[in-house]
Amino acid sequence: MGFMSTTVAKALSLLDFFSEAEPEIGLSELARRSGIDKATVHRMLVVMCDRGLVEQRGGARLYRLGAGVLRLARVRETAFPVTSVFQHSLDAISGEIGETAHASLISGRALATIGVSESNRGSRVSLVAGEILPMHSTASGLVILAFSKPEMVARILGETLIAKTSRTLTDPSVLNVRLQEIRLTGFAEADQTNEDDVYGIAVPVFDRDGAPVGALAVATPAHRMTNELRRQAIAALFREAEKVNHGTDGRPPAAFVAAASRFAQAQH
Repeated sequence: MGFMSTTVAKALSLLDFFSEAEPEIGLSELARRSGIDKATVHRMLVVMCDRGLVEQRGGARLYRLGAGVLRLARVRETAFPVTSVFQHSLDAISGEIGETAHASLISGRALATIGVSESNRGSRVSLVAGEILPMHSTASGLVILAFSKPEMVARILGETLIAKTSRTLTDPSVLNVRLQEIRLTGFAEADQTNEDDVYGIAVPVFDRDGAPVGALAVATPAHRMTNELRRQAIAALFREAEKVNHGTDGRPPAAFVAAASRFAQAQH
């Protein structure tokens, strides 16, 4: 990677620190989190302000995402109309099983949460739109990797994998075996591997070329997971993934179609 592309990568990585939970961040805090010196971060922010990717609010020293991001999001939505299609399915899943449903799309080497439909129970899993999820420790990430090209899997599993909880798998060879199992079932499960007392189940959604672009998932407090809830969640996820793929013109590969079919047959 050349000097210029490294600089661009570092500048764009600053955008990952903004989320719904933290929409505004100061210069010193961005420098601390990114590990890049303050003067360099400031120069990057000035350039991104000029391009409308970030902006400063009034006289405050805090930065937030700029209107340029909205413009890009609208262009993206025209090419791949996800927001409305995904949200409809998320509401259907959470309404049916009473647990939080969420959707994420591949964003570089991780996943960006693009939609959430929260359970209305007092005890529930909460996510915020824009939250970045790791690939190796989440059900969504694992199910995407299971249907991804080998070079993408090698790239993700070749990085330093952080143990998010005491149950997180960080050994690439163990994870590769897990991905083979997921490819056969068509769904992934994460029992407290990304967050304590959170149980996730996810299925992939695809683009027109049959490559995974994201995932639909259910997240529930682990202590509430039962065989019946698990069965209900998987059935709802398969059903809604089919609708999302239809709505976005996604073409699931034969391996996924076969896995969904096997699950449906086993229910009868």
